[in-house]
Formats: sequence, structure tokens, C-alpha cells
Amino acid sequence: MAVRGRCGAVPLGDPLAETTPGPPAYLGQVIPVIASSRYPSLQPARGARLSEFAVYLRLGFGHIADPKAYDHILFVAALTAAYPPVAWRRLVWLVTAFTIGHSVTLALATLDLVRVRSQLVEVLIPVTILLTSIAAIAFSKGDTEDEGPTRSQLPQYVLAAAFGLIHGLGFSTFLRSLLGDEESIVTPLLAFNLGLEAGQLFIVAVVMLLGVIAVRLLKLTRREWVLILCGGTMAVALTMIIDRLNPVS
Repeated sequence: MAVRGRCGAVPLGDPLAETTPGPPAYLGQVIPVIASSRYPSLQPARGARLSEFAVYLRLGFGHIADPKAYDHILFVAALTAAYPPVAWRRLVWLVTAFTIGHSVTLALATLDLVRVRSQLVEVLIPVTILLTSIAAIAFSKGDTEDEGPTRSQLPQYVLAAAFGLIHGLGFSTFLRSLLGDEESIVTPLLAFNLGLEAGQLFIVAVVMLLGVIAVRLLKLTRREWVLILCGGTMAVALTMIIDRLNPVS
């Protein structure tokens, strides 16, 4: 059985189970440590091995920053579109709020302390993109490039933390599929989460750079940039919601 989501058909259960003839393709080139314990014939040379920490770090980065699985990218883009470089401190707080939210549910769900249907999470993620896009458009009215957001950012911080809880559940589905029967998940969980943060910061940097290009080179106002970017993320989110509701219903 599989769940349709970020990575296409994500298998429920252990994708590296003993009955599987080989490691799954989406692990790419980062299988040395995982494979060595379950596929002795695939053990790499000692000098070529990556540490378990490095494997999951890279998997976390690739999971959130993969352009082929773009829902989390769209969310971070909509979340940060209204923030020019001058507002970087407020952007740090915003990203921190999202990080706290998804770290909590990533840990709880991976430890099997919280269970939510994967199909429901897959629908809720584009809903968060849609609502975040609407909020960015609504709250950015009157903002300037020189000052950044002029209103209180508390509602944005609360929204980011709350939606982070949902995205953390999405991250946990993928991580659990990798862990399988691992006896200790502390190191993989920590490394995967740090990889997510690195990927998230990369996306923020790209969105901020594109915003600077749009404002300074293309001569758009910050408001126009937000309308263009978030209008696009809204349209994609609506399509994703419709598409993901079909299998649920």
C-alpha cells in the first residue's frame, strides 16, 4: 500500500524490508550506512562510508528542497515572500516559529506518540499553503521595501508555528518509511531534522534573492512581488487540494 505525496508513491512500512530485493531508488547515493546493516553484499569500502548522521542529514535536506516534491517549498516561499532583506530579524523569528512547530510533531509522530492518517495530512499541507498565501497578501498591504512589514507579526508567527505542526506530520511519514526496524532513532531523527532546517534556510535564501531581483531589477514593488508569487502558490495549492481530495473521497 502506498500514500500519494511529496515523493510520489511513498510506501507505508519499511521500504528496506528484508523481502525487498534491493534498496529503493529514492535513496539515491546516500545508502551506504542504511544498506550496510540490511544488505551485507552492498557494504561499501571503509573509506567510502558515510556516517549514519550524514546520511539522514542529506535525506532531510533533499526531502524539503527537492523541486519534484514542491509542497513544502511552496509553503516556505509563501511564508517568506513579504520580507525584504531589511526585515531579516523578523524573518528569523518567523522561520523559527515554523521550525518549532514541525520539530514537535516530527518527533512525536516518529516516536509513534501521535498518529494521524497520512491521507489527511497530504490534504492539509496544500491547505496550509493556500491560507499562508492569503495571509501574506492580506498582511503585506502598505509594506515598503525599506521598512518591511509594518504590522504586528504575532499573527504570522502563530500561523507559522501552527502550520508547522501539520508539515511535521508530513515529514514524519517519509522518515518512518526510512527507519523501518531501527533500534535507536535519536540520531536519525536529529540528523533528519537538521537537514530539513538546512534545506529550509536554502529555500528562504532563494526566495529572498528572487524578491530582491524582482524589486531592484524588474522594478516591482514589494506588494506586487507578493501578489505575483502568492497568487501562483494559491493556484497550485488549490490544484493540489482538488487532486488529493479525490483518493480521500
